[in-house]
Parts: sequence; C-alpha cells; structure tokens
Amino acid sequence: MKVAVLGAGAIGAYVGAALHRAGADVHLIARGPHLAAMRQHGVRVLSPRGDFTARAHATDDPAEIGPVDFVFLGLKANSYAACGPLIEPLLHDTTAVVAAQNGIPWWYFHRHGGPHDGHRVESVDPDGAVSAVLAPERAVGCVVYAATELAGPGVVRHLEGTRFSIGEPDRTISARCRMFSEAMTAGGLKCPVEPDLRNDIWLKLLGNISFNPISALARATMRQMCLHGGTRKVIEIMMAETLAVAETLGCEVGVSIERRLAGAERVGDHRTSTLQDLERGKPLELDVLLAAVVELAEITGVEVPTLRTVHAISDLLALRSAA
Repeated sequence: MKVAVLGAGAIGAYVGAALHRAGADVHLIARGPHLAAMRQHGVRVLSPRGDFTARAHATDDPAEIGPVDFVFLGLKANSYAACGPLIEPLLHDTTAVVAAQNGIPWWYFHRHGGPHDGHRVESVDPDGAVSAVLAPERAVGCVVYAATELAGPGVVRHLEGTRFSIGEPDRTISARCRMFSEAMTAGGLKCPVEPDLRNDIWLKLLGNISFNPISALARATMRQMCLHGGTRKVIEIMMAETLAVAETLGCEVGVSIERRLAGAERVGDHRTSTLQDLERGKPLELDVLLAAVVELAEITGVEVPTLRTVHAISDLLALRSAA
C-alpha cells in the first residue's frame, strides 16, 4: 500500500510514522526545517505508549512520489482549494483522499441521500473551488481523536488518543476503508470504519464550534472557559444550537452537553488550535467550524442566534488577524 501524507505536520507525521511502522510505503510531504529534520533523522515520535523512529521518505516535491493508493490530507481545511499543484501528481484513477479535518467537510452532502443530497456548502467549498481540486468521489472522511504537537523539527509528541475514525460519504463499508483501517491498526492506531461518519463529525464539532472561537476571543484555555460562569453558559447554548442542527439533518451525537463540558474541563489549561493559530499569526480555521453550521441552520430552518453572534464577532477577528 502506497501512501502520501500531504501536510506532514504533527498529525500527518504521526500517522505517516505509524503506517510506515506497519510496513506501508509512506511518503511525507513537508517543507522547511521540519522537512530537513525528517530527511536526516526520520520522524521521531515521543509517546506515553513508547517512543519510536520511522525513516519514511520525505520530500517537498510530490512529483518525486508519483501516484499513490491513499493521500492522507493533513492540511488545514482553508488550504484545500489551493493544494491542486501538490495533490495532482499523487493521483491515479482510484486514489482515495483521507481528509483529516475538523468541522463540516466539503463532501458532506455527497451521496447523502434525502432532500439535501448533492448540496454544496458554500462556506467550506466556495464556488466549488475545493471540489474542483478534491473530487468528492475520492473522499474518505476522517475524524481525529488523537492529540499531537511538534516538539521540534522532525519530532512529534503524542499527547493522548489513538483513534482515527473513517467512513465513506455513502455509508458503505468499502474495501478501501477496510484496507486503510487495517494498515492503521497494524501501526498501533485505532481506526474504526464507521457506517455513518457524520455522527462522529458532529460529536467532535460540538466542542470545536464552541471552544475554538471563544478561546480565541477570550485568549482562554479549556479549563478557564469551563470555570467561568459566563463563557460556560455561552458554550452550553452554542452546543445546544449545534445539536439542533445535527438532529434536523438526521445525526445523533450520543453525548450530553454536560458530559462534553466535563470532559473539556478535565483537559485542563490546553490552548485550542484556533487560539494557537491566532497567537502564531496563522489564518483561523473557523469557516468549517462555525460559518458552515450557520449555513446549515439556514437551509434546515433551525434558529441559531448565539452561533450567529459568535460567528459575526469571530469572523471580524479572523479578518483583522489576517490583515
């Protein structure tokens, strides 16, 4: 099995290292000092489950790799529309793209069934720019429950979690999903093939849609947001509105708001990825987390006043931070 990891950052390099350890033919695509370190020393994984090093091929030129069976997409969702020159050399007729993104994916309504089948979510696929680069037929959804960070160039620190849930947009248990799942499992990760990954998408989104923008607006950690009465109440309302949209679209999250908040509080003084991006001057990945759900609320007729308010304020923050 030949795999290219496009965007071999903390999550991408961790997955690539695990697949390489399982015997897959892995190629890591990165740049800068991180790429130089992986070329020289391989990917060093530091984990409570045991440290290891994977010496997979690393490059900044996908043309060196050629067509692969799977592209594991570790880029931020706001980079998808521009990734055409990088991904095109990796594709053959049956190449699958395993997109490890937060929020609502560009393929959400592809083979969804029902009244919204085929609908394009403008917030995440503006004018079809993402679909033009990443054909929905290639998409295998992936919801990441693992937490990693780059401890330095070429060094991934695995903090917790090993689960990468995957699934087909049409809800089938496909041969390509089984193949990828088996390789991930052989590499020491959990990779269940879900009959309807959209439930997992909403489960993770329940936290991302609320904690991520609020953390950036308040410059606060998970624990601080949970312990402050005002922000905790706002987050509860945002989660309730999100659940209403999910349920209208036929999805079941299966976790109560109180349980989700309790889990977040246990995480402690963790800074969300959105807050970290803000502090580093990087673009804020809020369209797929917040704008998309507001858009879905419009097409389903669900009232989401608090989501709309937080979206308006955080969108201004995103624009100002990008200026």
